[in-house]
Amino acid sequence: MSEFTIDAITPAIGAFITGIDLNQPINEAQQGALYDALVKHHVIFLRDQDLSPEAHLRLAQGFGTLDGKHPVYPHLEGFENIVVLKNDPDNLPDTDGWHTDLTFKADPPFASILRAKHVPPCGGDTLWTSLCSAYDRLPAGIKAEVENLRAVHDLGDFRNDFSVDEANGEALTAAHQRFGSTIHDVVKTHPVSGRRFLYVNEGFTQHIVGLRATDSNQLLQFLFHHINQPENQVRLHWQTHTLAIWDNRCTWHYATNDYLPHTREMHRITVLNDPHAD
Repeated sequence: MSEFTIDAITPAIGAFITGIDLNQPINEAQQGALYDALVKHHVIFLRDQDLSPEAHLRLAQGFGTLDGKHPVYPHLEGFENIVVLKNDPDNLPDTDGWHTDLTFKADPPFASILRAKHVPPCGGDTLWTSLCSAYDRLPAGIKAEVENLRAVHDLGDFRNDFSVDEANGEALTAAHQRFGSTIHDVVKTHPVSGRRFLYVNEGFTQHIVGLRATDSNQLLQFLFHHINQPENQVRLHWQTHTLAIWDNRCTWHYATNDYLPHTREMHRITVLNDPHAD
């Protein structure tokens, strides 16, 4: 028995989990039930989880292999796997755009486990979109059109990090070489649930293979607009010690940038692989 309650937030995406203290080690049945809820609902939320770093790590390790030290963002002292995302007027947010994490890699990460360490008095919500729901809502003719298409993903919005105040683009060229690019199917099948989902995102998807730039842009803009509908979304208002776990394979997310000059601090662990999908 899982011994906790799962309450769906919308028919498409999101659920609240209650009745479990993740500071305590959980058993195999509880871990399995959390995983099943994640696959079914794409993102799950737990309130009042004042986790120690050790408990945060232990929870994440139950889902798979963890990512190491982040190449850009700082980590929690003594815990290289825990990324600190702290934003204020001196460190402006850079995740206020719809994206799926790191799709410019051939094998993007499976999941993220994000804990609210400090939240602003209002604002700072995060939204998630179900790419499965978006696919299900496509007209049959569009499903047929995109079924066998592939798309180029690269560093996308991260271009800004290497372009501001640059005279000739050398830093941007080096960034392209460092981060690379890859090609993904526009429609994928979830390796566990078997559901079909759209795999394009505004942050990193640049071009539909085989189409002229104009036609590619038109199709991508149609898909982006279709995915970005309220019927596919859930929105979380953070409270201190709220925990969110999402399936990065079949979701977009967007962290709203509306809380400055206040501070927002989040601690994140990224899970690279899903053992159930092997």
